[in-house]
Amino acid sequence: MTRGQLTVLLLLTFGLLLTATGVVYSKYASRKHFVSLQVLRAERDAMEVEWGRLQLEQSTWATHARVEKLARKRLKMHIPTAEEVVVVKP
Repeated sequence: MTRGQLTVLLLLTFGLLLTATGVVYSKYASRKHFVSLQVLRAERDAMEVEWGRLQLEQSTWATHARVEKLARKRLKMHIPTAEEVVVVKP
């Protein structure tokens, strides 16, 4: 084997080792990012469940019957009688 062939063989071996190391690192980074993605998806799903629960709670608190009950009780409001109604004409 000549000196030039040995140099080429060493360079190819070095290139092969660099490529193999790059593939291993790339696979590791890919797995790491995939795990991160799964965690973020789980957080998103939990937030969507919480959002749905909050919307349901808001709709419960804003029912017409509850608002009317609070208006009568806390604000002392009532439906006006015919004598209390004032019609404004332009």
